[in-house]
Amino acid sequence: MSQDFSKKTAFQFVILLSLVSLFADMTYEGARSITGPYLAILGANAAIVGFVSGLGELIGYALRLFSGFFADKTGKYWTITIAGYICNLLAVPLLALAGHWWVAAVLIILERAGKAVRVPPRDAMLSHAGEKMGMGWVFGLHEAIDRLGAMLGPLIVAFVLYLKGGYRESFALLLIPALLALSILVVAKWRYPHPEALAVRHDNLQTKGIHATFWLYLVSASLIAAGYADFPLMAYHFQKSSILSPLWIPVSYAIAMGLTSLTAPFFGHFYDKKGFVVLIVVTLVSCLFAPLVFLGNASMAFVGVALWSIGVSAHESLMRAIVANMVPIKKRGSAYGIFNTGYGICWFLGSFLMGIIYDISIPSLVIFSVLIQVAAVPILWVVMRKL
Repeated sequence: MSQDFSKKTAFQFVILLSLVSLFADMTYEGARSITGPYLAILGANAAIVGFVSGLGELIGYALRLFSGFFADKTGKYWTITIAGYICNLLAVPLLALAGHWWVAAVLIILERAGKAVRVPPRDAMLSHAGEKMGMGWVFGLHEAIDRLGAMLGPLIVAFVLYLKGGYRESFALLLIPALLALSILVVAKWRYPHPEALAVRHDNLQTKGIHATFWLYLVSASLIAAGYADFPLMAYHFQKSSILSPLWIPVSYAIAMGLTSLTAPFFGHFYDKKGFVVLIVVTLVSCLFAPLVFLGNASMAFVGVALWSIGVSAHESLMRAIVANMVPIKKRGSAYGIFNTGYGICWFLGSFLMGIIYDISIPSLVIFSVLIQVAAVPILWVVMRKL
């Protein structure tokens, strides 16, 4: 009977943190849908917009390395998570008060830095619940609710603009989901001050360091990331080639986020049942998004976006679950920091390179994207055999 209760407790903990992520994603994903034009209105040119966006993403991943290590070293997972969320969320409504582009730029980068700080310790805490519920299911469920917020945020901003509101009003309105996220986070901290108590099995993994299999897995994941195009590049292609109208481009993104929300729990469940092979199959299927998106018509583009969203769903849920299953509990914060940093930097560099290749040859971009992802499959197979 106590085991059933503890599973219920773990589930409630996951739901609370997932609701935090839902409202947090509503806040910063809503903001990210308009920060580019907002910077332009404040006087920034295209080069500044690109630099600020790229620097924000780079910092947003690089800081995770230090955040995860510091969380493991001090054990202050809640403190670091809460500090990161405060920085991540309150920077968004403050954009409404920015009078110069450089002020907005600082806030945009601050928002990314806050996300970097809170991700590794939060994922480490979620992994404790995964000991009872299944790692795949926990991270799949969290990703589903998280992506629902990512879909709703831009739609809220679009609705404000439809009602003839401006960018400042949009940023100000996003204070509401930001405060909701922080309020639920405080409740979660109060109800579950020691989430490590949710773990039930003894940690029989090596505790002196991170196993070599983790580093091999990071190499394969980084290859996949390098070949995975950012949606802004796909949106740029849709607009430039007139495949989709300006109205349908954000709608396609909302659909992608909706599909991610629907598929993440299923991938998590299948991973818990079938194991690592699920990630290999999804990688082989989702890598086909590139030819459909960049070489196809409107119908093929929508299919390509759907495959892209399936890949995002698997990468954001299964990869976190796999890390938790191959790393000792006391090293998970550091492992998530290392993994996210490597994965994010390779995604950034790959996207930057694909942007350059796009101006030279679109077919070459497609070949690069598919081949570098397929190159990860043999390494994933080796990792699977070692687990």
